[in-house]
Amino acid sequence: MKTDTFRERDFLTLLDYTREEVETILDVAQDLKRKRATGEKHHLLDDQTLFLIFYNQSLRTRNSFEAGMTHLGGHAHFLDPSKIYTPALKGREVAYSTERVSDVARTLARMGEAIAIRCYGDPVDWEYGEAHKMMREFARWSDIPIINMECDKYHPCQALADLLTVKEKCGGFSGVNFTMSWAYSPSVHKPRAVPQSAIIAATMMGMKVTLAHPQGMELDPEVLKSCKQLASAGGGSFRTTNSFEEGLEGADVIYPKAWCPTHFFKQPVGNNDEKKSQQIFDQNKQWICDQQHLSMAKKNAIYMHCLPCDRGFEVTDEVIDGPQSVVFDEAENRLHAQKAVMALTMR
Repeated sequence: MKTDTFRERDFLTLLDYTREEVETILDVAQDLKRKRATGEKHHLLDDQTLFLIFYNQSLRTRNSFEAGMTHLGGHAHFLDPSKIYTPALKGREVAYSTERVSDVARTLARMGEAIAIRCYGDPVDWEYGEAHKMMREFARWSDIPIINMECDKYHPCQALADLLTVKEKCGGFSGVNFTMSWAYSPSVHKPRAVPQSAIIAATMMGMKVTLAHPQGMELDPEVLKSCKQLASAGGGSFRTTNSFEEGLEGADVIYPKAWCPTHFFKQPVGNNDEKKSQQIFDQNKQWICDQQHLSMAKKNAIYMHCLPCDRGFEVTDEVIDGPQSVVFDEAENRLHAQKAVMALTMR
């Protein structure tokens, strides 16, 4: 595939890309990873600027983007929305405190080559889809690419790192049994972005995908519909189960992670009931990835998590620090996957 087809394209969700295009991104990521390992310089973005707008805290995302831009010869500008006029959608503006997204996007587009944004949860009052709407609004007004560093619907950068990790550990995607599972956490403040992007990515690549979660933890129906279509087109499969054990059985890859229930969001998606959401969580404390649950998967199955994890709740130390855990390889692959996205989409 010609890489010039990526130039100046937004990267908001894998659903905006074809399987062939995602495979190209992964190939570039592997090439950049090899060059980094051998000490070969790859300053593909000399004198270029990436603006990073973080409405939410971050360890892996911020540092992988900043380090990645340094490796590519460019520079990343960190923008704390509380220290600038906070970019806001029309109707969410506050005088002398915010600035409309359209104005921020057009201003930054005159000064750099891409804008990356992380926003979900409290900054948009947990109105499901509002953060992704804001990113689309940035893309509408910006002349440079908008990169989604996680919104309330999608986390495509994490999904690329997940795919790169599976490709390295399993040798490819065909025939791989991939289980995305809910896991317990004491906190209900967990967006859907990671599990939704993980199952999109896995079905797109033709894996045999299982989504496991207790009742009340259903994901976005539009995402599930897309996964069924992708599985059909890609030669894989997609199924859901409300049994943790059934989801783990025979899996090559297990990815147990917490996400909030539908009840947690505001209307029209949910009923904004945090108490009910907490009750659903606390009724399912047995959804923890311990050694007993890990043994239900295949003998050499790998354990994945986007991090940070809630140790002792989502997973035991024995599992996450054990030989089947690949979470730190996965975290490193954020760097390489995102470098590929930047190298392909920026000028």
